[in-house]
Amino acid sequence: EEFVYGEEDFVLQAAGWGDPDSAPSRFDRVLLAGWRDRMERGLFRYRLGPLPTRVLPGPVRLVAQLNERRSAERRPPQPIRSLRDPFDPGAFNFTRLRPAELLFRLCRTGGPGPPPDPLLVAINASPLERGHVLLLPEPARRLPQALTAPALRGALEAALLSAHPGFRVGFNGLGGGASVNHLHLHGFYLGCPLPLEEAPAEPLGPRLGLLRAGPAPAFLFFAADPAALEPVSRAVCRAAEHLGSAGLACNVLATRGEPPAGPGAGGGRGLRVLLWARQPLFGPKAGQPFAVALCELAGLLPLPAEPLYRDITEVQALSAIRQHLLPEPDLLRL
Repeated sequence: EEFVYGEEDFVLQAAGWGDPDSAPSRFDRVLLAGWRDRMERGLFRYRLGPLPTRVLPGPVRLVAQLNERRSAERRPPQPIRSLRDPFDPGAFNFTRLRPAELLFRLCRTGGPGPPPDPLLVAINASPLERGHVLLLPEPARRLPQALTAPALRGALEAALLSAHPGFRVGFNGLGGGASVNHLHLHGFYLGCPLPLEEAPAEPLGPRLGLLRAGPAPAFLFFAADPAALEPVSRAVCRAAEHLGSAGLACNVLATRGEPPAGPGAGGGRGLRVLLWARQPLFGPKAGQPFAVALCELAGLLPLPAEPLYRDITEVQALSAIRQHLLPEPDLLRL
């Protein structure tokens, strides 16, 4: 079915963290009802109930979650050999999804600006969290996993359709944790805030900042209103292309948040879009306690084993994450 929406459906001020489920939007109701229906029908690789969650002691306030079955039962990631691997029709791709795995197609009518490409919303069969979905440009186009402005803009609009403060959308690039080389973004609900939502950023220009909160510094773009989504999408994709030309991988996360100057600096909340530059990794890294993709860079640690979840410290987690980052001089040169 098509989920047709207009600018009047954007939720400009999401619910607060005191009661994040207080007033779900039409988008939230349709997405979560379809997601629960597919869970009851056994279309996921495992049943996902409430996940044990704790905040690690320390200044960064990393959020650890225990998700043993995802590690054991998810589809093995595709072998990725370079930042510019072409689409491989012989490997798993989203043209092979079962029809029942599709929830709806997002289609916008009206302004602001020309509508983004429609996005298919499908379940992620190996979910990280409740409501974990894939946001797919038309799969038959067989686009490789390289971020495009129309796909990102559609995902940012999806973030504004949710009334939940923890509905987030993100992207893992090739060499940055992507497990399928077919263009897709992720959407999921997380029931707790992250520091990167409100920490102030160092200004780098009129529309760009450097955010050092969280486990990894990120370039911060900000959309104060729906009219800013198109220019922000184009700016983020230009920056991602620049990283690729420099031989670097990237990850992207969009979350509700304060303006770049932080709370109290004036202006209302909007969408913070974070872009991480990182050393590319092809294949598993030996001796690592967990893989590092957009969730880990944002401060959410989905952990595969109970002893690790119980015992890991902030220092250990940060050490594992920062092995993938750029040296400070290289980051500042970017």
